[in-house]
Amino acid sequence: MNGFVSLVGAGPGDPELLTVKAARRLADADVILHDALVPEEMLDLAPAARCVPVGKRAGRPSVDQAVIHQLMIRAARLGKRVVRLKCGDPFVLGRGGEEALALAGAGIAFEVIPGLTTAVAAPALSGIPVTHRGVASGFLVVSGHAESTYRPILEAVAPGSLTLVILMGLGSRAAVSRLLVGRGWKPATPAAVCLAASTAEAHTWIGTLDALAAASLAMDDADAAGTVVVGDVVAVGASIARSLYPEASALATSPAV
Repeated sequence: MNGFVSLVGAGPGDPELLTVKAARRLADADVILHDALVPEEMLDLAPAARCVPVGKRAGRPSVDQAVIHQLMIRAARLGKRVVRLKCGDPFVLGRGGEEALALAGAGIAFEVIPGLTTAVAAPALSGIPVTHRGVASGFLVVSGHAESTYRPILEAVAPGSLTLVILMGLGSRAAVSRLLVGRGWKPATPAAVCLAASTAEAHTWIGTLDALAAASLAMDDADAAGTVVVGDVVAVGASIARSLYPEASALATSPAV
C-alpha cells in the first residue's frame, strides 16, 4: 500500500513559474501538504487532492515539523500520492532536507522537485541581478529569523565583497542594518526590500543600508513575504526596474537614492 511523496518547490508564488513536473505532480496528487504562503490559484491545479495547510508563520501557532513528517509518512503508507508543496525551493531554508531524511528513515519512496528559490527570483522580478559583472561575483543567502544564526555569518563577510540576500528578514532589517554598518559596510550601500514577489501585490522599496531600518514598506508585517537585498547590484537593479515597470507602480524609491 506504500504511496509516494514528492517534495515540490512552489517557487515565489506565481503558478506560471512552477516547473512542468511540479504542475504534473499537483494534478495527480491525492494529498497536498502546503506552506502558508502558497496561493490558492496554485492549489487549483490539484482539483482532486485534499489540501492540508501546514505552514509555519513567525509568532503564530504553527504545525510542528515532526507532525508534518508524520502526516507525509502516514498518507504514503495508505497508498496516497503526496505532494509536500514548499515555497521557493525545498532545499533552500525550507527544511526539505529534514523531510527527505524522515521519509528515507521510514522507508517511503520520494523525489525532490526543485523550485525557483525566492533568494534569486524575488530580486530578479524586481530587476535586481544578484550577480553582475564588475559589481558582484557572488551572493550570500541567510535567514533573517534568528540573529544568533545570521550574525556570525554576516560578521565573517568582508564589507561590500558580495551581494547579501536575507530571506524572511523584514522583522530583522533594522538589526541587520546596524550590524553591517558596524562591521564597516558603507551606510550608503544600496539596499532593497522585495515584497510579495510574483504576485499582484508585488512591491519593491529601493534605498540605502542606513535607511533600511526605517523604510516605510507597503507590507510592514514581520511575517510578510519579503526579501532583503544589500549590495551595489541594487543600484543596477534600479535602472533595470525602471524599464520593467515604466509607470513605477511596483517600485518605491527612497529619496536617498
